[in-house]
Amino acid sequence: MIHIRPATEADLAALLEVQQAAFGEYADVYKVSGWTTETMESLQEDARGKHIFVAESDGMIAGSVRFWTVAGVCVIRLLSVSPAHQGRGIGKALIREIERVATDAHKLFACTMLHTARNIHLFRSLGYKAESILPDHYDHLDLICFAKYRSVPTRNSPLTA
Repeated sequence: MIHIRPATEADLAALLEVQQAAFGEYADVYKVSGWTTETMESLQEDARGKHIFVAESDGMIAGSVRFWTVAGVCVIRLLSVSPAHQGRGIGKALIREIERVATDAHKLFACTMLHTARNIHLFRSLGYKAESILPDHYDHLDLICFAKYRSVPTRNSPLTA
């Protein structure tokens, strides 16, 4: 059974291990060192300014995600699931929990590496729509960004103009 909860200080070392393993899968395709070599100090700093959820499976940290809301937009980052636990719905459960608690957001926004079909499928299966491509972004990665709106965009939105 998967249990999603806010991360605690005691979870951070295991969270880093999961993140390193999850992003390490892409090391032959992308430069992912920013995500595989994050320090405990950097993670602790993020934990002070952002929300972090962990997914537990059989008492172990199997996944995590970070998020925060700015001006009504919930930014979702660093969704990570241990390679040993992938394909069990943990990523979906983490995103759904963000959707449940980010009640102050009218839009949820997440980016993933462009050439990762599994990640793209995950967001599309949850109702997210591709919104933009960010070529040559972090460490020259090509990213695809997805959004999910809780309401119809306003008249001032370029999507309805």
